[in-house]
Amino acid sequence: PVLVSSTDGVGTKLKIAFITGKHDTIGIDLVAMCVNDIIVLGAEPLFLLDYLASSRIVPKVLHEVLDGIVEGCRQAGCALIGGETPEMPGFYHEGEYDIAGFVVGVIEKDKIIDGKTIKPGDVVIGLSSSGVHSNGFSLVRKVFFDKAKMKATQKLTKYGLNTTLGEELIKPTKIYAGPILKILKKHKTKKIIKGMAHITGGGLIENIPRILPEGCAVTLEISKWNVPEIFNIIQDVGDVEDQEMFHVFNMGIGMVLIVSKSDVNTVLSDLKSAKEPGRVIGEVVRGNRTVRIE
Repeated sequence: PVLVSSTDGVGTKLKIAFITGKHDTIGIDLVAMCVNDIIVLGAEPLFLLDYLASSRIVPKVLHEVLDGIVEGCRQAGCALIGGETPEMPGFYHEGEYDIAGFVVGVIEKDKIIDGKTIKPGDVVIGLSSSGVHSNGFSLVRKVFFDKAKMKATQKLTKYGLNTTLGEELIKPTKIYAGPILKILKKHKTKKIIKGMAHITGGGLIENIPRILPEGCAVTLEISKWNVPEIFNIIQDVGDVEDQEMFHVFNMGIGMVLIVSKSDVNTVLSDLKSAKEPGRVIGEVVRGNRTVRIE
């Protein structure tokens, strides 16, 4: 067996937690950012450690953050075995904190999913995101709070959403460990998933090429999936170009799987029974490790 590890934070999404005063889901984001990064290799997460630093510990906030981390670990099927909560007076603004996580997972060496067998003709399956997830928040804050001077409590009814801006932005990142591990365990004898990419900073355009071998590129059809309304709102309010949107945000796809044409229906039906429906969003073509969106 091989140990696989990842460490991550949630970036400036924390600012949304500070603005809204909602701290009980940011821990889910933390676990997601760590776990989704090792699940792409096919690794099963074993345990997580967390680090939460602030000028002064506020017990209520600490407990809420920890509740989220515990819930994230429950969703990911891993243990929270310890952490560190330093108080650093004068280092952070009052009422603010930073969090980081560190996860360790395990996989048999011959089962590692590395994308090496991907070839033109293979199919790209997308799993939906819950929204912005945990990347692009510097741009989000610039658009809504600096430029448009909007408040987190503002209702988004005119955009057809019955949530406030804050509620929409704080939605926790999806953890894809459960459904993906279910599929990998079901198909023990063959590598049914050839490659996976967690769509984080850099969006679909920069994350998918990481798993593509030489001579392969990917074409995606945007008409094949629903882009959540929040991205249209960001683009509309901030007057952001398509190109930048796709380079910064997940645009509605949080995880990408690449499979053989012959395995598409099996994987789609397995995803459906694991309650994480996927959809075909594109294909692998000849090219130089790029992603084109049509």
